[in-house]
Amino acid sequence: MEAQTTVDRLLRNMTNMHELGRQRAFELGNPFYAQFKEDGQYWRKELPTGERYLVTIDVITDENDIPVKINDHVVKELDI
Repeated sequence: MEAQTTVDRLLRNMTNMHELGRQRAFELGNPFYAQFKEDGQYWRKELPTGERYLVTIDVITDENDIPVKINDHVVKELDI
């Protein structure tokens, strides 16, 4: 039987990819943004402290169209 790499194991279950992104954002001290169908046009913002918000976002890009900053505008605070 062929040995599986870490990447193979991660790709087998793609449902955990947002969790990996969330974990990395928090490791860097950044908020985590995710968009869910039930939130319509809004995004969810979660802080490393556990606070959660429904927000709109503006993605600021550089001259090469690479995202460099996210400006968010809180619509409402979500219950934890």
